[in-house]
Amino acid sequence: MHGRFASLGAALRWRSWSVHAQRLFPEKGVEADFTSTLAFRTSPYQSEIRKVMKQDRESARGGAAHEQQPQQPQQQQEQQRKLKLSSPLTSIPQQVFSAGQWLEHLDLSGTGLSSLPPDFSAQLPHLKILFLSSCHFSVFPSELQSCAQLEMIAFRGNRMQRIPENAFPPRLRWLILTDNDISELPASIGRCERLEKCLLAGNKLRSLPAEMQRCHNLALLRLSANALDAIPEWLFAMPRLSFLSYAGNPCTLTPSATESNNLPSVNWADLEVHSILGQGASGVISAATWHSRSVAVKRFRAAVTSDGAPRDEMAAVVAGGRHENIIDVLGCVADESNKDSAGALVMQLIPEDYRVLGLSPSFESCSRDCFAPETRLLSAAGLAILRGVAGAAAHLAGKGIAHGDLYAHNVLYNDSGHAFLGDFGAATVHGSTDGRHEKLELLAFAHLIQDVMGLMPEADAGLVQRLETLHAECSDADVKLRPRLGEVVARLQTIDAQG
Repeated sequence: MHGRFASLGAALRWRSWSVHAQRLFPEKGVEADFTSTLAFRTSPYQSEIRKVMKQDRESARGGAAHEQQPQQPQQQQEQQRKLKLSSPLTSIPQQVFSAGQWLEHLDLSGTGLSSLPPDFSAQLPHLKILFLSSCHFSVFPSELQSCAQLEMIAFRGNRMQRIPENAFPPRLRWLILTDNDISELPASIGRCERLEKCLLAGNKLRSLPAEMQRCHNLALLRLSANALDAIPEWLFAMPRLSFLSYAGNPCTLTPSATESNNLPSVNWADLEVHSILGQGASGVISAATWHSRSVAVKRFRAAVTSDGAPRDEMAAVVAGGRHENIIDVLGCVADESNKDSAGALVMQLIPEDYRVLGLSPSFESCSRDCFAPETRLLSAAGLAILRGVAGAAAHLAGKGIAHGDLYAHNVLYNDSGHAFLGDFGAATVHGSTDGRHEKLELLAFAHLIQDVMGLMPEADAGLVQRLETLHAECSDADVKLRPRLGEVVARLQTIDAQG
């Protein structure tokens, strides 16, 4: 869990007119990826909205605003479709609705709103992304059901208790309901045929509606830190489900997840903490020195993240044990008593020549990673990365652990292709070795095979064919026909030997 996993991806900053805009690509491909749009942080917000609308009109006429930045017309157009307000609100300002003909992305997180007007969908007919996190919606607003273009919705941290039937919009693809008080999902979620990402960690769910198995496009499901006594069998037959986590539920409180570990106990006073290497949703990672050894220290936050509770991540990291493709845990800090912390671990410090393989998913790619255009791999390095990640995943599976997040953006690699699989935030210590969890992970690994193949332009036809065959087996729509991870490791070793 090296610090570079705490803020994986790139940061892009720019100036647009007199308004500061920022877009970040953090550790997870979740809500935070998209909230930092046109952030109007000063009052009165009305003048800022009028300013942007004026620039929009001038740009459409080929006016001064367009002429000032002719080198970035596409960037201007993207910014003109996004709007963020952060001042306290009791209702949505009419000026927002005046932008309805161009507005596609609206972020009103932290404004304190608790309801939407009845004509919300009619006023914003082109809206695709809506963020209302850290507000006061106790009930999911049914007004969204008629938003014909709405694909991504976030209501993180609202203390929401109820979702009415038929409240979801028809094109819903990405749903974020992390850290609420929801005890059940409506049966009508089964009508969300396009639903691909569903983040429900930190609620009070006791079960899942059987109708949810009709969500055939569901690829990522976060159920950690709920009240589930069992995971339905149909979930393990979902044809596209690749990233599943359900740690911190009664059904996972097995001895392997809760028993004490044999790690050395580290006193905080024995650590000389240096600069912060990175930070993300689950914690802060710093460089440190421990008895003259350079190490990394991760202090886990206590708050629930989009993947689940950091304490469950910490348990999974410890339970995973040692493997050449997993970052070593050297000790557990015994006297970390910060009330905002779930604990701390001392870990292996990764050499500087390692770098992140992928970038977190974008709005467009949703559940699939993105890659920097310059990223290229030699065939030998690409194969080594695949072998290493498969080996790490197989090692975890043998200990009854599902990683839950087998993404390229969670892989660090060097030029020779040695790879570390990191970020255990979505890991589940389920204690089973029956292969059900493995076969979901196999689809995630199939995506990684496809991604790595796309980064190896010089690969010969024979290698490509062998990897395509393996990819097809790992992504079989009939989940039970997929191989086990150990078989995949052996296959990759054979492919490597064949040259």
